[in-house]
Order: sequence, then C-alpha cells, then structure tokens
Amino acid sequence: MTDATSHPLSGLWATTQLSKLYYGPSTVPKHLLDCLPSKSSKAFIITGNSLATKTPLVKQVEELLAAQHAGTFSNIGEHAPVAQLDEATDLVQKDASIDTVVSIGGGSPIDSAKAISYRVHEKSGKFLFHIAIPTTLSASECTMMAGFTQSDGVKTGVRAAYLVPSVVLYDASFASHTPERLWLSTGMRALDHAIELLYHPTAPEMPARWTCLQAAASLFEGLRAYKAGKRDEDTLTKLQLAAFASLGFLGTNLKGGLGLSHGLGYALGSPYGIPHGITSCLTLGHVVKLKAAEPSAAEQIVRLLPFLGESRTGDDEKDAEKVGERILELVKALGLDHDLRNYEVDKGQIPVITKRATGQEEGGELYGKVEKLVEGLF
Repeated sequence: MTDATSHPLSGLWATTQLSKLYYGPSTVPKHLLDCLPSKSSKAFIITGNSLATKTPLVKQVEELLAAQHAGTFSNIGEHAPVAQLDEATDLVQKDASIDTVVSIGGGSPIDSAKAISYRVHEKSGKFLFHIAIPTTLSASECTMMAGFTQSDGVKTGVRAAYLVPSVVLYDASFASHTPERLWLSTGMRALDHAIELLYHPTAPEMPARWTCLQAAASLFEGLRAYKAGKRDEDTLTKLQLAAFASLGFLGTNLKGGLGLSHGLGYALGSPYGIPHGITSCLTLGHVVKLKAAEPSAAEQIVRLLPFLGESRTGDDEKDAEKVGERILELVKALGLDHDLRNYEVDKGQIPVITKRATGQEEGGELYGKVEKLVEGLF
C-alpha cells in the first residue's frame, strides 16, 4: 500500500529531521558555528582533494571551527570509492569526541558523510550530526540515501531516515568556486530529480510535486542564464534553491527508487567513470520520451509545459514527448555531452547496462525499450 495516490488525490508527506536551511552569500561564516549541536561539539570535515587544494574553502571552514575542528579527510573521490570511505570512517571512529560531520562539496563527499554516520550508528547506536555545505547542484543533501562504489566498480548504498543532514548551508560564495561544467551538469542532475519525482507513482502532491514543477522551471531558466554569463550571487543562490526544491521535499516514505533515468545513471556512472551529472544529460530526455507512452507518467510530465512557456494540446503523449525534446535541447544549449563518444564504453556493454538499469533479463518489454535507448547513446 502506498501513502500517496493521484486518483483519488490523497497522500502523506513524511518529513525528515532537517532543522535549518540557510541560503545566500556568506552563510557559512555567518551561521556555521551556531549550527553545531553544542558549544563543546567536535566536527570532522569530509571533502574532496580539489576543494582542499585548489580553493580556500576547506581551510576557511577549518579556521571557523577552530578548537571545535577534530580533523579533515580530503581524499573522497568521484562516486565515493569504498576504500576511501573505509579510511575516513576509521579516522572518525578513533575519536570518541566527534559528534558532528561537516561535508563540503558535491554528491560524493555528502554521501560519504552520510555513510560514515550510518557506520558510526551501527557501532554506537548514535548518528552523527551532519552539516552539509554543497558546492554543486546534485542535491545529495536532500536524501536519506548514501551511495558509494564497491571495489568491483558497482554503485551500492545504505539508507536511513536520520541520514538526511540536519543543517544545509547554501553559500553563493562557495558555489562561485565550482567549475562551469560541473555546475551545469549537476544542474541537469537536479532537473533529473525534479522530473522523475514529478512522475513517481507514490510522490506526494504536496509539497513534492508542486516544488518539482517550480524547480524544473527555475533550472531551465537559471542554467541557461548561467551559461550565458550571468553568475552573480543571486543567480547562484536561485539555482541552489532550485536544486533543493528538486528533491528536498522527497520525504521519507517514497516507495522504491526514483526512476528509470536514475537507474540508467547508476548503470552508466561508476562502472564506466561517468559523472552522475553527465549521466543525467545522456538519459533524462530520452527516458521522458519513453515515459510519455505511459498515461500516468505523461499526465504528470505535461504539467511542466506551462512552466516552460508552452501550451498543452490535450494529447498527453505528444505533449510529454515535447518536454523530453526540450530537455535534449537544453543539454545541447549548455554544451554538455549528449552521447557516449567521449567515454570508454564498448557497445558490447549494452546488455550489461540494460540489465543493471532494468533488473530484467533479455526479452522483457522494458528491457527491449531501454536497450534501444542505450544503443542510441553510441
């Protein structure tokens, strides 16, 4: 039994323990210390090498924490490899005074911080207080899932309601250090979240679907503006808020995975070294066109057209296909990858990718449709 249905329109939104969300320029120096659970808290920083060595951001947070800084692990790689996660976990578990983890970066550091908290809970019965400082638009700070990559290259993860960070600090001055390609591609990842949550069969109408519509509209507009050179603090902040709106009202009671585009993203991402922002560029538009043939999904997808300045014709399938086309056009307008030519993926991997994404063996109806979609990426 699901908690939310479209016909009849009824549902439940089960909220998370997120207690504070600050946004705007200089939110980190203004609010970080006040967000710690106590004056005696000890915070451990989880981040990536690029942020630690190529920007002043990690050092800035270390200096703000001062005596409350318990250490930093700055070697989290793309897709959060389990070896690095193990190393960071060991450092945290050796210091019993640590009660807080501060993640700085995109999905990999944030997910790693969540996974470390999960592991600490398994041993101590207590989750770490998590303060997330995102520098991309991937929206990992919104979920109770923590993904990481096994030694065989396959993505896996853990989930628990208390893995959602308690505090999120969106700081436009931190976001200004993010490279253009990473910022834009993770923006497409946020669009992927918004649209797949919009047509998810158990998503609550309020607030999830309402905020997904606004998130998608804001991402379409804001990503184009950013690409055109508009990179002031308000533009960055609006995109950060759009990313939050794409997944921040997911809640804790959604049934199953987010959707097929995300499934394909996991099948293509860590096994072949493709960033998840790019996997969304590759798959989302095509998946939306495929979902247009499903009346229940198309009914939700077409709600986006007025937010894109277009009118509905009354033919939901054709209108939903139009949304898919607009997504593909956006990817090209942003100058992002729309096929696999820049990645080392052999065509012989098509059955492997299709099976991972669908969970089906060759011969099923969904398998055939997804196989054709994957073939089109070559």
